[in-house]
Amino acid sequence: MKRRNILKSLFAATMLAGSCCLPALAAVDVAGVKFDDSIKVAGSELKLNGAGVRTKVIFKVYAAGLYLTEKKTTVPEVLATSGPRRVAITMLREVSSDDFGKAFMEGLNNNTDKSERTRILPQTMKFGEVFAQIPALKKGDQLTLDWTPNEGTQCYLNGKKIGELMPDVAFYNAVLRIWLGEHPVDSDLKPALLGTK
Repeated sequence: MKRRNILKSLFAATMLAGSCCLPALAAVDVAGVKFDDSIKVAGSELKLNGAGVRTKVIFKVYAAGLYLTEKKTTVPEVLATSGPRRVAITMLREVSSDDFGKAFMEGLNNNTDKSERTRILPQTMKFGEVFAQIPALKKGDQLTLDWTPNEGTQCYLNGKKIGELMPDVAFYNAVLRIWLGEHPVDSDLKPALLGTK
């Protein structure tokens, strides 16, 4: 009887020791928004490259996280990534779709040359139509932009697909340059997404 109790105690101790060493699913907290350290997109595991807050004047507008198959610290490396990618945005305040759309277009135009803008114009217009269907992005709303190789860019609002699939990687890279380009919408958010801040 004694031996059985000792074995039970040893087994319990072994299990406890083993469980303390299991990798925990870590999350990064940005302005109260949790970004998981890793996620699955199109069957691939993506790692959180970086996350930060988009601030306009003194107001926190949204928290954003960039997910890649492996961590990258430079813009050319991010844009050249061949696997799936995700930009995850959680709104920290309500923004009308008009204002969000204008900011999107301004960021795109400031970081994309004229020939590139012409090339991706049909997809940019489709993307604009998505926001025309939504009166506003409310506080807590989650917007995700996924790039899946051989498929395209798909936008989701609170987990539901919105808009059409946009097939050209040039469009996705143009969207990324809104935050990572030479004239990013927020100079503090860029290094945060690159994980260098």
